[in-house]
Amino acid sequence: MADIAALTQMIAPEVKALGFDLVRVKLFGSGDDRTLQIMAENPVTRQLVIEDCAAISRRLSDLLDETDPIEDAYRLEVSSPGIDRPLTRPHDYDDWKGHETRITVEEAVEGRKTLKGILKGIEGDIVHLVDAKVGRVEIPLVNITSAKLVLTDALISATMPLSSEGADEIETEG
Repeated sequence: MADIAALTQMIAPEVKALGFDLVRVKLFGSGDDRTLQIMAENPVTRQLVIEDCAAISRRLSDLLDETDPIEDAYRLEVSSPGIDRPLTRPHDYDDWKGHETRITVEEAVEGRKTLKGILKGIEGDIVHLVDAKVGRVEIPLVNITSAKLVLTDALISATMPLSSEGADEIETEG
């Protein structure tokens, strides 16, 4: 399995050079069905349009072909994090405070491995959440295995509409 931290270190400056912020690097699947997923966003709009994805994909394809950091075949996928995005960076927990969030932890917090409630932000390395079942909890960032915004009407109204520019140009297999 490829070293995600090393891949992230290699990919982040390339994404930044194109004017985007790297949100997540994830390698999943097995055998001939592996995918290297790169999530990025425009720091102004917090989304990517199709042309942005294509530009990042071209730049990373060349780099990955040249350095060959992943054994065996894989598919490169470049995408926007979407509305119900994963929270992967410390500042995400402040940027999205006030929204409903689902957090999964390594070690149980208040007897629970999955917490769902209103995100209250981050102080230092402690994430604050008001869980619907157990109330206010403090979660060390290092204990979080995954965190994702929950798609709600409030989240939809708080985010800019996603651009559909270029969507009619997408070819699908029929």
